[in-house]
Formats: sequence, C-alpha cells, structure tokens
Amino acid sequence: MHQFLYGTLPYIALTVLLLGSIARFERDPYTWKSSSSQLLRRKQLVWGSILFHVGVLVIFAGHLFGLLLPVEFYDALGVPHSWKQGLAAIGGGVAGVMALIGGLMLATRRLMDPRVAATSSFADTMIILILIVQLCLGLATVPLSLAHMDGHAMVNLMNWANGIFTFDGAAASYIAETNIIFKLHILLGLFIFILFPFTRLVHMLSAPVRYLWRPGYQIVRSRKDKV
Repeated sequence: MHQFLYGTLPYIALTVLLLGSIARFERDPYTWKSSSSQLLRRKQLVWGSILFHVGVLVIFAGHLFGLLLPVEFYDALGVPHSWKQGLAAIGGGVAGVMALIGGLMLATRRLMDPRVAATSSFADTMIILILIVQLCLGLATVPLSLAHMDGHAMVNLMNWANGIFTFDGAAASYIAETNIIFKLHILLGLFIFILFPFTRLVHMLSAPVRYLWRPGYQIVRSRKDKV
C-alpha cells in the first residue's frame, strides 16, 4: 500500500492533472475561469483574496524550488541541510498562516453570505475547504521540522520528489519512515492534483500576461454609482 500511495499514485495524479486540464480547455473553454463573486459581495473578498493568493504563491514557489531541485544543487552551493529546513519551516509557516487566514475569510464569505452561497457550486465550496485542511496539515509539519533541525526529513522529501520525476522505482522507500503528518500532507496534495481539472483551480494555469499591454481597464460600477 505504501508503494502504491507514494510510488504509483503520484503518476496517476499528474496524468489526471495534465490530461484533464487539456480536455477541459478543449471541450469547455468557457468554464475555464475563476468565477469571481466580487459583484455579489466585495466585503472580505479583497483582503481574503490577497492574503490567500500571496500565501499560496509563496508556498508554491517554496515547494517547487525546495523539493524539485536536487539535494546536490544545495550541497554545491554550500547550503547546510539544517539551514534549508529551517528556512522552509519558517518561511512556509509565515506564508501558510497568511494563506490560512485568507482562506478562512473566503470560506466564511462563501458559506455565510446567502447570495454568494446561492451562486456557488459544490466544487467551489469543496475545494476551498480542502485547501484549508491542506494548509492546516502543512502548518502542522512546521513544529516537526523545527524539532529536528538535522535536515534529514527535508532530504528524504527532496529525494522522494526527485525520484518521482526521474522515474526512480525506489522513490516511495525514501519517505517510508517519515512522520505521518508529512505523508497525509503529500496524499492530500495528490488528491488536489486529481481534483484540479474539475474545479476553478484551472485558472492558475492562465497567466494574464496580455493584461500588461491591453489598451484599457475593466470598470466595475457599484449599485450606488450613477448611470
């Protein structure tokens, strides 16, 4: 079971993520959007959205460069494993708290505001709640990392991530003795990958680069504005 969950499931999740996203873009391009509810209720959206998205982007960058770069890369730079683990724990902890506060604000708004709730799909509500649980699991790993600053846990996770992308058949064995909190965090992350193509998360793949040189800006008027 351990081999399946951490050695086979990652490939299933990545395949669903890739092919599912392509299929949705080709078959239902008009559903490829964030489905903003700003017009229904602006309160809590701005601060919640800023905190959530900034926090998530920092976490994503940290996971991308922290896990996928080979251990040898940091060794060549002379970065001690303990320093890297401490930076990941502290930086990820701060970003995680930001994202969690923002996520809770967005979830409260979506669940408690009648108009927003009425226009929200099951997937909209489900995915924000799942992301909140994932953020809580991520924050739960911070004290575990700070309690053992030898960097051993970080190296094991890096070897696992690199092993998955280099098709190392022994990748799952690298985290066999890893704390269950880390394992649950990984499993829920893979589950989010599987759900990704079927939720509003797909808008993450659409970088709005063209907005930098568009001729004008979209103006959204409130009901108090005169026509």
